[in-house]
Amino acid sequence: MPDRDEKKKWYILDGHALSTLLVVLLAILFYVGLTNFGVISGRVKMFLGVISPFIAGFCIAYLLNTPVCFFARKVYKDVRFKWVLSIVTVYLIALAVIVILLNMVLPQVAQGVVDLAGNIDTYTRQLNQFVWRIEEYFHLEGEGFEELIGYLQDFTKGLMELLTQSLPRLLEAGVAIGSGVVTGVTALIASIYMLAGKARLVPQLKKMLYALFPKRRADKFLEVLSHANQVFVGFINGKIIDSAIIGVLCFILCVIFRIPYSMLMSVVIGVTNVIPFFGPIIGAVPCLMILVLVDPLAALRFLVMVVALQQFDGNILGPKILGDSTGLSAIWVLVSIIVGGGLFGFPGMILGVPTFAVLYDLMRQWVNKRLAAKGLNGNGAPVTPASGQGEP
Repeated sequence: MPDRDEKKKWYILDGHALSTLLVVLLAILFYVGLTNFGVISGRVKMFLGVISPFIAGFCIAYLLNTPVCFFARKVYKDVRFKWVLSIVTVYLIALAVIVILLNMVLPQVAQGVVDLAGNIDTYTRQLNQFVWRIEEYFHLEGEGFEELIGYLQDFTKGLMELLTQSLPRLLEAGVAIGSGVVTGVTALIASIYMLAGKARLVPQLKKMLYALFPKRRADKFLEVLSHANQVFVGFINGKIIDSAIIGVLCFILCVIFRIPYSMLMSVVIGVTNVIPFFGPIIGAVPCLMILVLVDPLAALRFLVMVVALQQFDGNILGPKILGDSTGLSAIWVLVSIIVGGGLFGFPGMILGVPTFAVLYDLMRQWVNKRLAAKGLNGNGAPVTPASGQGEP
């Protein structure tokens, strides 16, 4: 009669059978996901819409965590309720900055957009007259020049229609913002709770991590999270400070060089400067299109000014603020921006660089570990005391 242990063997899967079963289950799930992609996508969007206030709250808490830690460790270090005072101080400062910026920037930007839309016909006629004067002065004739004028007229007509259609959309955006007040308040409250409960939440997450995984894997995972946090904090905070400085400098230079709609141009340049590499191009193109209609000579001055300003940012200001926070070469920065922007749009272009930096560092560690296990360096030669491991 077979032993009870022998009977149990029929019901126990070995490692190979378990991995095969897992692959089959994943293949089935993948097939079901492809055949019901529309339904799953709708459910995912619904779920993200429900938890969006908490996602926004986490983003706010993550951005404000660094100044909160600064106040707690430097300003209120000997005070009993230092974390509470730090959170209150940082939120009051953030609120004051937002109110000041809205009172200073938003009215001028809105007025600039309204004036631009209202005077678009005048600017179009002035631009046509400017082009004809150039044709007469330089004696330019021919079908090519006529086609250029036709393209220019089509462009101005399309821009006028776009601005005309954008004004009602601005009102719709205002209504949407008003209806999203509850979501904003929920996100704000959630961010305060996250910062206030960070001292308890982080140890709880660590306890759960060590309970679920072996100590070695848990330690490695926490190490990766710590490195990712350093990269993201250094990059995001540095980019915000850098873009704010560039926006202020752009406004000062626009006033000095008498660029129309100085505040509008500065806001566009400052906001788009958050995007690495492509930010200056993305911001300068629409500004130049507007300035060509208003004042072509001002557009030329603005182009020279932006090129000089971005050279200053890329070679002096940016390296001083950001340093080597990502450790990526220019080609990998370009790849991360294109891939991140293609997959996730504007947020992907911003967060793609630090995300790729973390993945790149993990890949570098894995490659070096594999080379060390094989006793080879980066060139495939055996490791000698004089040779080290190459980096990917």
